[in-house]
Amino acid sequence: MGKKRIVKTAGGANEGVAKKTSSSKKRLESGILFVESTYNNTKLSLADTKGNIYAWSSSGSLGFKGAKKGTPFAAAKIGEVIAEKAQAFGVKEVAVVVKGVGSGRESSIRSFITKGFTITSIKDVTPVPHNGPKPPKPRRV
Repeated sequence: MGKKRIVKTAGGANEGVAKKTSSSKKRLESGILFVESTYNNTKLSLADTKGNIYAWSSSGSLGFKGAKKGTPFAAAKIGEVIAEKAQAFGVKEVAVVVKGVGSGRESSIRSFITKGFTITSIKDVTPVPHNGPKPPKPRRV
């Protein structure tokens, strides 16, 4: 349990480390932007055309807490973060799929557009109940 030995090599500090090249990162021409907006939170995911997720972010992951997570301002910040990640992948155009009824739906898409992306389509896949839950029985007294 003595001191640990440090063995020094004759080469430099970065001799055995392989350098990362920009070609190792996957490139995307077009993708799908999934927007899930609830009353309490907003989540954005960037996927390729097959549906494999490449980047995601939410208002909670940016540091917003409590009721501030569901605001349009938080959603706009998420849109900017995802747009920067999309630029790193080389995305030029996206199709948007929106799900949910929160207040961050529109502002997240608008902030994503301001970074210079073209939107090919916007699709709303919010689940809508056809009949709803069964009403309660009459009260017996």
